[in-house]
Amino acid sequence: MALLRRGFERYALLLAWIATIALFGAIEPGIFLRAANFASMFSSQAVLVVLTYSLVVSLTAGEYDLSAAPVLTLSAMTVAILNAQWGLPVGVAILAALAAGAVAGIVNGILVVWIGIDSIIVTLGTGTLVSGVVLWISNSEMVSGISQTLVNWVIVPRLFGLSFGFVYALLLTVLLWYVLEYTPLGLKLLFVGRGRRVARLAGLDVGRLRFGALVAGALLAAFAGVLYAGTSGAADPNSGDSFMLPAFAAAFLGSTAVRPGRFNAWGSFTAVYFLVTGITGLSLMGIQIFIQDLFYGAALIIGVTLSVLVRRREQRERDVAETAEA
Repeated sequence: MALLRRGFERYALLLAWIATIALFGAIEPGIFLRAANFASMFSSQAVLVVLTYSLVVSLTAGEYDLSAAPVLTLSAMTVAILNAQWGLPVGVAILAALAAGAVAGIVNGILVVWIGIDSIIVTLGTGTLVSGVVLWISNSEMVSGISQTLVNWVIVPRLFGLSFGFVYALLLTVLLWYVLEYTPLGLKLLFVGRGRRVARLAGLDVGRLRFGALVAGALLAAFAGVLYAGTSGAADPNSGDSFMLPAFAAAFLGSTAVRPGRFNAWGSFTAVYFLVTGITGLSLMGIQIFIQDLFYGAALIIGVTLSVLVRRREQRERDVAETAEA
């Protein structure tokens, strides 16, 4: 019975996703079940998938990064300004965008790890600062005209009608899954996120791991910004605002699936596309646009609640097991 329960918990979100597809497929079969609709759903969410993974990395180490979406916007704007306005090669612009993300992560790491300020406060402040920098360098205007080379390598269909952006996100899913599940680094990050004091007693360099998680998360957010620039061919100074809530919702909802109680790659991947399937289906039914915020907000609340409940249950089971061994 316990094995059956755990199996259901691991794949409940996937089953819910399949049920959602079946529901909207029955309601709007002529539109929803078209291959073009699925190709659009998968290809259009590459940016959100990568941004969610930036949160997964920092959350695994026990840190909240509220600056991820502003870093995405800064990265996209850096690519647009350097390439479209200054005429620099798109490769140079991409490297500069990733470097900007790394700097933001380093600043977060210094303030959170070395100074000892709570990550929520720090990243809220740095995120607001980054948003101000974006408005300053862009004059609060959209910047268009990004090289077609980048656009072609992100949105042009290359594999079964899916964009390269989706392929990048899928490859990143496999890489993140492998790192978090099968490498010492992933296990150390999980150990730190579960309890810093115990991790220190076990001999782990907790500060370095937390610092590295914040920098890696910011780099992933910057990569999401590069994908956004390639997807739209432009950069909007407010582009990151629409990604923050769904990214957190997907990260927490994903922690209830595949590896319940852990922030994980495949669970987050499933959560992103479960959410976008629901939004797409409701939109095709003519539901007003505000339903998107309601849907994402509810998903975040449910995801956090279930994640906390699963972790509490696992802790009780560990306590019982340790008591039995004693």
